Amino acid sequence: MSSKQEENTATNNSGNASNPSSDELTAVVEELLNSLSSKFTTVSSEIFAKMDEMSRRLDNLEATLRANEEKNPGSPSKT
Repeated sequence: MSSKQEENTATNNSGNASNPSSDELTAVVEELLNSLSSKFTTVSSEIFAKMDEMSRRLDNLEATLRANEEKNPGSPSKT
């Protein structure tokens, strides 16, 4: 933990004894941040999975185009 974080923690702990709503707010904010972090991780994983799937599909398409090009070498190519 950095000295700034320790200082903030010490300040929060000293203020928490006199203000219980501060504890509640801290708990709510921490829960919100944990929830957002979890959702971000989930969405990131989904995006990477979709990108992998798209990459595989593009590889398959390229392989199919090459195979067709080899079967019909006289056909015009658009590359």
